[in-house]
Amino acid sequence: MNRNAPHLIRLASIVWRRRGSRQAGEHLGRLRRRLATGLGAVLLGLAALAFAGISDRAQAEFARFVAQWPYAPLLLTPAVFVTVVWLTRRIAPFARGSGIPQVIAASRAPQSQAAAALVSLPTAAVKLLLTVVMLLGGASVGREGPTVQVSAAIMVKVHHYLRVPITAGVLIAGGAAGVAAAFNTPLAGVAFAIEELAAAYEQRVAVLVMGAVMIAGLTSLGIAGDYVYFGAMRSTLGVSAVLTLTPVAGVIGGAAGGLFARLVLGFAGTQWRPVAVARSRPLLLALGCGLVVAVLGIATGGGTWGTGYGATRALVEGSGQSQWFGPAKFLAALATTLSGAPGGIFAPSLAVGAGLGNLLTGVFSSQPAGAVVLLGMIAYFVGVVRAPLTAVIIVMEATAARGMILPLFATALIADAASTLVCRERLYHGLAKPFLALVEPKASHHP
Repeated sequence: MNRNAPHLIRLASIVWRRRGSRQAGEHLGRLRRRLATGLGAVLLGLAALAFAGISDRAQAEFARFVAQWPYAPLLLTPAVFVTVVWLTRRIAPFARGSGIPQVIAASRAPQSQAAAALVSLPTAAVKLLLTVVMLLGGASVGREGPTVQVSAAIMVKVHHYLRVPITAGVLIAGGAAGVAAAFNTPLAGVAFAIEELAAAYEQRVAVLVMGAVMIAGLTSLGIAGDYVYFGAMRSTLGVSAVLTLTPVAGVIGGAAGGLFARLVLGFAGTQWRPVAVARSRPLLLALGCGLVVAVLGIATGGGTWGTGYGATRALVEGSGQSQWFGPAKFLAALATTLSGAPGGIFAPSLAVGAGLGNLLTGVFSSQPAGAVVLLGMIAYFVGVVRAPLTAVIIVMEATAARGMILPLFATALIADAASTLVCRERLYHGLAKPFLALVEPKASHHP
């Protein structure tokens, strides 16, 4: 026994050293993951702020151009649509549309080559550039979807650089932080990750998401300040008003949002000959969509151009808009989305919802106009994206309307049910199917 003692001691020493080495490796891996998440969140926060500033300037330049030549968009806007769609198809086909479906698809198989292509930095850079070009042409696009895609791309690139494995949590955290930075609404980023991006939401992913959202939010806060995105709305509603207003706003707004989703998904999937022919001629389709957007913009005196932030803010703060703003913005957003050009639908959807609320103010004239507008915003937005928690938090945080939390939740739940009756499939998940077929070939056989 004594002769074997040195061998046992040596064996125990080797085991202990290996265990210590393994623990040190695991500790270093955790440090690298945290560093990658923190650095990625800072960079994507800066990118989101820069993109927001450039987008706002592009809209302002287009407004100045139209003020000088009111009918020029009849030529300019269709030309921009055709050029952008041609460039997208030619150099960055994964940059088309919102950007959120690409992140959803990539998160299903984050290690695949197809996923890497969907959230590559070159694709994201082209998407941002072409979205700005669309805004220079008056297109009804938002910047939140593109921000989600570029944020996921930045997060992936930083993790690659620091040799940290790419998981679904990395993509989800990047996309969620992008939403938080785009709207300056950190809670909305977490909610969006839960409702839209995460197929299976685990505790480790939750910590990663909250860390990325917090850092991106602090980056935005430190540079842009604690601004309220759509202006402050301090009005509230009484119980009787809530009981009458929320069902009306929820049903009408949810059904209208569901109609938008159904039209977009139906256009992409139907084999009806006129639509199939239009899809087979993408440049001609883009030309027609651009002409529709131009005519609507001129007819509404510029009300439907761009993201719709300005008009939405005015309605929230009590300034009137034309009663035609909501329906016209609906058509402009639909035409822009069907064109296949890069650009998001978050902001245009909130603007359409504000226009819907503006229509309801005539019916509920005894209630605060801003409060009615908020219910219209939440109802239509939920109808389109089917993410009630995200919608409530975005609208509440972006308008400082904390006194409206219960009416907003009630309207969102009613709108979600109404939208489901019109369109069973969720918009982003339906749009993600072509990308899912790339990252998970079997997914196309098992929808």
